[in-house]
Amino acid sequence: MIRHIVLFTAKDKDDIGQMIDGLSLLSAIPHARRLEVARNRKTDQLGNDIDVVVYGEFDSETELAAYKAHDLYQESIKRVRPLRELRFAADYDVPAE
Repeated sequence: MIRHIVLFTAKDKDDIGQMIDGLSLLSAIPHARRLEVARNRKTDQLGNDIDVVVYGEFDSETELAAYKAHDLYQESIKRVRPLRELRFAADYDVPAE
């Protein structure tokens, strides 16, 4: 399984709701085993710079690639890119139990 985590900061904190709306389009893409979009609670004692988190789980590299190639993924980028300042992404393999 592959875990896909993307962290966003907003240019304007008033746009966080719009960012979440745009990223929520991703949940309609059928290739993810699990997909969550959430506002950061900002309760960490060492850093709270991140505004929005996307967390996904995919069965394979093929599923992750299909997710990224989907039209809704492109629509989400179109809506969110103008609102975000930073975007950090990480994908990592989770060994089978």
